[in-house]
Amino acid sequence: MLAVLVLGAAGAGAWIYGELDGNIHAADVDNRIGGERPRNMSPGSKNILVVGSDSRAGGNAAYGKGLETMQSDTLMVLHLAADREWATAVSLPRDSWVRIPACDRGDGTRSKPHSFKINASFAIGGTGGDVGTAAACTIRTVEQNTGLRIDHFVSVDFQGFKGMVNALGGIEVCPEAAIRDEKARLDLEAGCQTVRDEDALGYVRTRYSVGDGSDIGRIGRQQEFMKALAAKARQTLTSPADLYGFLDSATRSITTDRALAGIKPLSALAAEVKGIPADRLTFLTVPNYAREADVPSDRANVVWQYPQAADLFDAMAEDREPDRKALEAAAADPVHARSVRVRVLNGTGVAGRAAQAAEELRDLGYTVVGTGNAPDPADRTAVLHAPGMADHARVLTSRLDGVTAHPDERGAGQVLTLVIGPDYPGAA
Repeated sequence: MLAVLVLGAAGAGAWIYGELDGNIHAADVDNRIGGERPRNMSPGSKNILVVGSDSRAGGNAAYGKGLETMQSDTLMVLHLAADREWATAVSLPRDSWVRIPACDRGDGTRSKPHSFKINASFAIGGTGGDVGTAAACTIRTVEQNTGLRIDHFVSVDFQGFKGMVNALGGIEVCPEAAIRDEKARLDLEAGCQTVRDEDALGYVRTRYSVGDGSDIGRIGRQQEFMKALAAKARQTLTSPADLYGFLDSATRSITTDRALAGIKPLSALAAEVKGIPADRLTFLTVPNYAREADVPSDRANVVWQYPQAADLFDAMAEDREPDRKALEAAAADPVHARSVRVRVLNGTGVAGRAAQAAEELRDLGYTVVGTGNAPDPADRTAVLHAPGMADHARVLTSRLDGVTAHPDERGAGQVLTLVIGPDYPGAA
């Protein structure tokens, strides 16, 4: 968007616009997402889902073999405020363990709802090789797990990323230690240096050979690299000649929804956000912790940390600027789902509701200590907690849309009571 904006200011010829406009791929996304979408709570704001495509087709085949489905390596939601005074980009770790809804696979079949890594949604939707269905399944998964209405979709692949970096003459990085990673095809010495081509791609892809080897560490490097790329684009792209290589790589490598596919809609969006101050463009990672804390046998995935994740998504949905420092402070001492002990009571009079709710909670990692019938019918679903257990109650209610918690002097110590009413929304 930065490049398109500068290109317009430089007064480039119409032939350049036509050639670049034809590079951009459009995907039919909106007609494939399906129903049950979140309501748009902040008209004027925009949520753009950005996917780094890890497809191993064509020029990307050198980065790995044996992958038969489309892959997504990076996933984030960019929120543009309605007044265009601030923006927040939230990274969703690819190893996030979430509920993936039923999706059109793009090959005439439909998947079943299940829990798995969030990046699997792109592969599921892309079974038939179509980016549109891959994007639709990813959007559907993100919407149902965050409550955010996604307005646009952008996918960028490996080859385009390299081209954009190369057109800028490379980006400076400063690793504290040497990096040797065969999987990422990276061999860097310690210290500041300019990376381009394979080294630039390897730097943002490397995972196991840096720090703790987690996807969280990789996200941090990717965010810093994106900041540096944006800053250098502002400084470097000052003429059509400088811009052309950057734009040609960018436009050839991106796929967007139909409403965003083209130089005109992209430049219009760029014009809207050009005035956002650098200190009000915030990069965040959704609060999370290792799923091993809830499921000891799982050492490969992370789960989102509640209620902090819910607070972040609520702020974005309501177009309130997240406070990074406050969010990080609140997330410093997580209450793991496994430590939240719950007794589920059925207050609906409909057999099986407590058992169903208990299964949903177990799937989210909560410890269900028992089920039964409530002593009295319940008009509304509620969580009851003993004094001193308000934090645990919030962790539970943050996964139950519209359900509130109430102190109960008769509460059973460290066990919460979930009373199911006819309005029970289901755990999500």
